[in-house]
Amino acid sequence: MQMVALRTFAGVVLALLAATSIANAQGTARLRGTVDRMEGPMYVIKLRDGTEAKVALAENGGVIAIIKASLSDIKQGSFVGAAAMPQADGSQKAIEIHIFPETMRGTGEGHYPWDLRPQSTMTNGNVEQTVVGVDGQLLTLKYKDGEKKVLVTPDTMIVTYVPGDKSEITPGTKIFIFGATKQADGTFQTPRINYGKNGLGPPM
Repeated sequence: MQMVALRTFAGVVLALLAATSIANAQGTARLRGTVDRMEGPMYVIKLRDGTEAKVALAENGGVIAIIKASLSDIKQGSFVGAAAMPQADGSQKAIEIHIFPETMRGTGEGHYPWDLRPQSTMTNGNVEQTVVGVDGQLLTLKYKDGEKKVLVTPDTMIVTYVPGDKSEITPGTKIFIFGATKQADGTFQTPRINYGKNGLGPPM
């Protein structure tokens, strides 16, 4: 059963990555918030600014659950994403680390501005080196155009991804959607919903 679930997860991820690439070319939005209610096929999301958004999952879309992980889960060779704040020495201080399973390796690879906080960045890359320092663990993340030093502190939230189930997305579930495309009627459509499992808030 576990092998079947992993194969299904891999298939879902590949389909979602393809759908997200298409959506990104069309211009998309990131949506963060909490499910307030369902209206037919629509998830009504209370966004962090207090407004509402109605979101439908695309026909070939899927859901991915986010669960807690730990620093010990980050190994040399892991592919991770780090939302961080730039430091004066050119390094990045991680707000959060996302450990991607192998089926999601390459997701969003690179270093670019992010909107979690003002001036925040996102770095997705391969862990080339880990060094224990006075202030925490220093990761060297390498991506296709370069590399960044990312400091992981005790305050950094660390999560990973597992196969999700639509039945777990109910009122009160915290979600993050990347690549939501606005429709003519003002609603959104998305190829993927990331949600926090067991009450976790996706720190994205």
